[in-house]
Amino acid sequence: MSNENSTTPKRLAFFERYLTLWVFLCMVAGVLLGKLAPAFTTSLSKLEFSQGSQVNVPIAVLIWLMIFPMMLKVDFTALGGIARKPKGLAVTLFVNWLVKPFSMAFLAWLFMQHLFAPWIEPETAKNYTAGLIILAAAPCTAMVFVWSYLTDGDPVYTLVQVAVNDLIMLVAFAPIVMFLCGVANVVVPSKVLITSVVVFIVIPLAAGWFTRTLLLKSHGKDWFEKNFLPKFQPVTIFALLLTLLLIFAFQAENLTTRWFAVVLIAVPILIQVYFNSSLTYLLMRRFKVPHNVASPGALIGASNFFELAVAVAITLFGPSSGAALACVVGVLVEVPVMLSVCKVCNASRGWYQQRVVAG
Repeated sequence: MSNENSTTPKRLAFFERYLTLWVFLCMVAGVLLGKLAPAFTTSLSKLEFSQGSQVNVPIAVLIWLMIFPMMLKVDFTALGGIARKPKGLAVTLFVNWLVKPFSMAFLAWLFMQHLFAPWIEPETAKNYTAGLIILAAAPCTAMVFVWSYLTDGDPVYTLVQVAVNDLIMLVAFAPIVMFLCGVANVVVPSKVLITSVVVFIVIPLAAGWFTRTLLLKSHGKDWFEKNFLPKFQPVTIFALLLTLLLIFAFQAENLTTRWFAVVLIAVPILIQVYFNSSLTYLLMRRFKVPHNVASPGALIGASNFFELAVAVAITLFGPSSGAALACVVGVLVEVPVMLSVCKVCNASRGWYQQRVVAG
């Protein structure tokens, strides 16, 4: 039975299913750590690879442990599948790189620096704006596979999209962030941003590609996918949870004294996710793209690479900055919101296919 006709309900694995709960528990534990052991937390936040690099050592190591297993899943040979679904890929690339970063920059500028100006100091508003721009500038890589599974997405298309986005990120992420932050009057050190791209994208991407290529040749695809990749699942989970705990510990003061800011930051994130997912989904339907391409495309078009965003925000502005807080709010918001988008895509499959079949 094809993915298009499958009626078997899909469920997340135990960890992914309760990810919002784990994030909440990490937030509580991190805040308690930051409040009860401020000296220890401060010493951790000041650990850098070299003076002035702004690359936090514990966060960098944990981010690598998270991203490397994700990169192992990216099959760059799937790029040949672009010809199979060119319209679907074109729509998601259009939304990912020409709509989402700019729409988020506009929403961040509108809400943080104007509509919410009475409650946010101007310099803090700029920091929040920068964080939201960073959050939206990198399309999701890791959770895309989960969203695609839940919506009966085409696995080849999903792999192609992830591979293409990762390649584009290498050259487009830094310029987009610098340009949009500049428009929003936020100064971003180009050297630090480029360093963060190398540290958090180039190195794990190259390491993942090299390891995948080597092991596929030596042990075969079946062993690689069934024996090797599953071993990294607990590593990824541990690294994600510990990263969140440290981030919330570094943000303890912000989270406890600026809880209202967390609510305000969530507003443009929610609008951005629903706007971009709806735009992608409707464009896919307009161009008669199959539903098993449109649904993961809508989710890819709306979700964010929050692991990278948090790492870059910390590198650029510091672990206790408003920019880092904005990216952390993105983590809190994204999982439940993306699950709601999954439900909408599945519930509207019949409506969606009426136009595709009619075409």
